[in-house]
This record gives sequence, structure tokens and C-alpha cells, in this order.
Amino acid sequence: MNRITKLLSKESLLPLLRAIHRNWDWALLVVLAIGIRLFALSPTAVEQYYSQGVYPVLSSVLRLALNWLPLSIGDLLYGLVALVCIRDLSKLIRRVIKRNCQRQYWIDGFRKWCYVGLVVYVVFNISWGLNYNRKGIGSQLALQPTVVSRDEIDSLAVGLLAQANKVATQVEATTREEFKNKKRLFKSAQAEVTHATFNYPFLMATMGAVKPSLYSYLGNYLGFQGYYNPFTGEGQVNTTIPVFLQPFVATHEIAHQLGYAKESEANFVGFLVCKEAREPLFRYAAYLDMYLYAHAILYQVDSNRANQVRSTRNKQVQSDIQTLKSFYEKYQSPIETLVMQGYDYFLQANEQPQGKQSYSQVLRWLMAWVRKNGWEAL
Repeated sequence: MNRITKLLSKESLLPLLRAIHRNWDWALLVVLAIGIRLFALSPTAVEQYYSQGVYPVLSSVLRLALNWLPLSIGDLLYGLVALVCIRDLSKLIRRVIKRNCQRQYWIDGFRKWCYVGLVVYVVFNISWGLNYNRKGIGSQLALQPTVVSRDEIDSLAVGLLAQANKVATQVEATTREEFKNKKRLFKSAQAEVTHATFNYPFLMATMGAVKPSLYSYLGNYLGFQGYYNPFTGEGQVNTTIPVFLQPFVATHEIAHQLGYAKESEANFVGFLVCKEAREPLFRYAAYLDMYLYAHAILYQVDSNRANQVRSTRNKQVQSDIQTLKSFYEKYQSPIETLVMQGYDYFLQANEQPQGKQSYSQVLRWLMAWVRKNGWEAL
């Protein structure tokens, strides 16, 4: 008892209070980080108070503020961060060469990056990242995704290819040319999401802030088709990829804007939007993308059967898949492997233990949808 009284005495508390006063920003960041981590432990609370409460307001404000700008502020922000990192790295290298790195220099550097890390963690989660911990599309559609069997993967590959073959004949060459226009692409993507709210009212939100990435060509070497910037609320699309994939990428990024953080859920929301879209190219993009996921997994478990399914592709589908293959072969680089490995770790750190394989986990959602609504829903 005397020990506790001593610890709580004025003489003992004053140094602690002075330290907190001098480092109030650190104290605030630590408290916020701990609070975020504890709050994230309850998906129900995250869904109710953040994903359907705070986040829609924050994201709408960001989109309204940035939608009028033709350039991606998120791209510019990341470019600035890259330049700062290059500058700091060059300074470090020069100091190491000159052997001018005292112990205090390393301590100050470590402190600086810990502070930056805390700021990024707090801002990331408040602006968007907490959506990784929500209940999500499964709760909204009463779906329970489970392991997909070999026969189900077979049926998915066959059904998705049949739809892709069918819709491919409805997409005229002139339509493909029209959608190379970025404004046409993004305006249609937003219109299709709005159209989808008749069946899925929970997708209702302020549309906008989907833009072409300034780093599209660089993205080809890094292996990305698009990305969402959680700090600016902008969805970036790599508009150099084949046009028959761009509609699905655009709706995938809009799904991220709507608060579906996990890649499998964003893919599934994109599919739901596109499969009933009024524009045939959107339907084709979704069915082709989903088929490629299903075929890749079928090939892993039964290559002979996968080759049989492959032989039923019509000429247009086969041509587009060959175009896509040639496109990625053209931009293959060693740095892509490194970047994708880093991205894999990022996904694993954000409630997606499958890493990059999380994208193909959309097939679990798709199969759960079929089990609930029948194959005709495909």
C-alpha cells in the first residue's frame, strides 16, 4: 500500500506529467493507435460506427474536394514521398561513406521513422484502413464463403467462360475504341455503380474521384492494374492495360472507395456491378476476369480438364487472353517480383492472410452467391 501511495505521489507523477507535456504528440499518437487496434477487434462495431457511420462522410468529403481536379493528388503525394525517401537515403549514404554517423544520429533517425510510422498508421486507419475489420459484403448479402470444391471450380470455369463467350459477341470493335477515352470509362463506371444500387442499395454513395494513374506505364513494370489511395480517397486506374479489362478495374477501385477494403470483396462487388451492367464491355470484363481466376485454379488441380475447358473459348476470348498474356510478358521485370512481395506482406498485415491470393478468393464469394441463388444467378 505504501509503495502504491509512493508511486502516485506528487513527486513521482510530476516527472511523468512533464514528459507527457513535452511529448504530447507522441502520447496522443500512441493512445490513438492503441484505441484503433482495440476498436478493430469488434467487426460489428467497425461496421456500425465506422464503415456505415464515419467513413461514408469522410470519403464523400474527400471525393467532393478532389473530384474536380484532373490529376491524381494521390499519385502526386506518393511521388513526393518517394522523392523524400530518395533524398534521405542519399544523405544517409553520404554520411556512411564519410563515417559521420554517430550513435545519436541513428537514435534520432529511428525516432523520426517511428513517429512517421505512427502518423501513417493512425491516418491510414481513420481515413480508410479500419474497413479491413468490418463485417462487409458477407453480412450485407447473408453469404457464408467456404472452401470451393474441385467440381465447383470446374462448374464455375465452364459457366463463366460460357458467359464470356456470349457477351464477347455483343461487344463491337467501335465500343472498345470508345472506352479508350478515359472520361467515357470513368463516367460509365460511376453510372453502372449507381445503376447497381437498385438491387444493392448499400452501394449508394457519392461517386467520383476515379482517375487515370500518372504512373500507368511504370505500373506495368510494377504489376498493378489500379490502386486505391486511402489518404486522398482517389481510385487510380492503369489506363495502359488492355481496354477489355479496364471497366472491371474501375469498378473494383470504386468498390474500395465504398469501403470494401479486402481485395476479394472489392472483386466481388465489382462483379456484381458489372454482371448486370447496361454496357456489354463491363459485363465482358467481369466474366473474363472471373473466368481467368477460375481457370488458373482448375489448372492447378486438374490440368487436363482445364485444357478441355480452354478449348471451348471462342475466337474473340482466345484473342483477348493472348493479348493480355503478351502485354504482361512485354513488361516483366525483376523489380515486379520485389514489389509484389512487399504488397503480399501488406495484404497479410491487413486481415488477408492469403496475401496476393486474396484476389482469387473472390471465387469463394462467387460460389457462395451461386449456392444461395442458383447457377442462373451467374
